Amino acid sequence: MDERQLRVLRELGELGSVTAVAEAMRVTPSAISQQLRLLQRSIPVPLTERDGRRLVLTAAGQALADAAIGVETALARARHTIDAFVEEPDGAVSVAAFHSGAAAFYPLLLRRLRAPGSPRLALHDEDVAQEDFPPLTRHYDLVIAHRLDHAPPWPRTATVTALLREPLDVALPADHPLAAKPRLTARDVADQPWITVHDGFPLMATIEAISAAAGRRLDIAHRVNEISVVAELVAAGGGIALMPRWTARPHPAVVLRPLSGLHARRHIDVLHRPERVARRAVRTVLTELSRAAETVRSRGGDAGEQEAEG
Repeated sequence: MDERQLRVLRELGELGSVTAVAEAMRVTPSAISQQLRLLQRSIPVPLTERDGRRLVLTAAGQALADAAIGVETALARARHTIDAFVEEPDGAVSVAAFHSGAAAFYPLLLRRLRAPGSPRLALHDEDVAQEDFPPLTRHYDLVIAHRLDHAPPWPRTATVTALLREPLDVALPADHPLAAKPRLTARDVADQPWITVHDGFPLMATIEAISAAAGRRLDIAHRVNEISVVAELVAAGGGIALMPRWTARPHPAVVLRPLSGLHARRHIDVLHRPERVARRAVRTVLTELSRAAETVRSRGGDAGEQEAEG
């Protein structure tokens, strides 16, 4: 049993196929199969079994894959203790975020970490569906991700640091008749043309909840993921939309109104693999993200969040 074999088993449990593991580790499927056979020789119970055409982990295999996370973390820490890299304060740290999260957090990070000796940031945007955020932790040190309040939790394979629980409001043109109301219901907005995200992206589930509460299908006129573009379409009269209260940049021609009777909120979290925070530079960036979240939240105020929960 060695580190590479345990890594193969862990990746098989997460990715679900030998082919996917081979692609992720940039080797051939036969090389992955060989590592699994070598590992199996040292274990007295089966680690894998066939499920149709797929090779999946047995209960024993899953237990060993879970233990492999601790092994990888321990080995990472052991290597780093003899390498100044671990305590290098200005090491490179890669961060990925969805678009509105990047717009809210990246400028704050850059301003807070501009002093000499700060971590060197490598910032990326990743506009993906909810289930595609955890796999990004293979490629980035930290991943800023979002999911709806009632969506499934993040998988056990990712370590999660909560940043915000952000209300989602209805965005309207400032001169829209509904803008005169302090709060809106699903029935108020059900007969309006809507601008929504593409299927599979986090905000779509709240759109579906509005439709269910109103008892009718919503008229989806446009599908746009980029919130700044959505704001421009709302301002131009293209429809109404869901808009995050704190992370979206205010538009002078757009107003936000809370929804009554629905839990319209999203979680904004940082996902990472546990071994990543063995590095001082990554821990520094993670701390600054938590501080930045307080700044983002303060722009909206706690009262606004309580209002959205009513």
